[in-house]
Amino acid sequence: MKNDQVLRDYSEQILDGEGGNDYERYMHTGTLLSLQRRPEEVVHRDELLFQIVHQSTELWLKLAHSELVEATDRVRARDFDAAIALLNRASLGMVLVTEQLEMMHHLSPWDFQTMRTVLGHGSGADSPGWRSIHRQGAVLGRVFREYVETEGVDLAEQYRSRVHGPEHRLAEALIEFDERVSLWRVRHYKMLTRVIGNEVIGTQGTHTDTLARLIEDRFFPELWRLRTELTETGPMGQYHLGTSS
Repeated sequence: MKNDQVLRDYSEQILDGEGGNDYERYMHTGTLLSLQRRPEEVVHRDELLFQIVHQSTELWLKLAHSELVEATDRVRARDFDAAIALLNRASLGMVLVTEQLEMMHHLSPWDFQTMRTVLGHGSGADSPGWRSIHRQGAVLGRVFREYVETEGVDLAEQYRSRVHGPEHRLAEALIEFDERVSLWRVRHYKMLTRVIGNEVIGTQGTHTDTLARLIEDRFFPELWRLRTELTETGPMGQYHLGTSS
């Protein structure tokens, strides 16, 4: 560094917007931290916990959806390496929304009954983040199936003899995302029943056990059926089919 170089004043704010410094202006922390109910508005102090868990979930789902959209485009373009990287990021987003449900362990079932009085008919089924994931997952599933059909890809053969090839790695990234969504569904269902119980009606009139049935939904069912095919046609397949002699 030259002795006559002018030292930069890093305390100076150079971004436009509201906030006392550039971090607050870029992150819009003023707006972000005002999105929860104020202390004088809450009927129970744990509304802050409840809102932050769900609001941060929406943010992670927004990111996961963005990655899914681009991953879908990359599959269309046959750029599988990029698609796999994006799918891995989307899967990690699902891991994070699953893990933060641990905070709900600190929500008392009885205290939540007080909180339910101010939730209206709000339901996780109306989550814009989840709805966007559900839509884009279905689109990605169609694009992947179109590729398999158009190119005549034998998925079973990819698993038998072309492990670590591009199609195999893509299939594994897809099923990883599918599994992460299922695990989130499981964790969400168990969290819900831990708080409000089994065989009860939720805020929108939906039976809680409906969520249990949805756990088996899949974006890429052909990749799950493929496991069965590999088991049935493998060296021990006759035993799994119940036809051993």
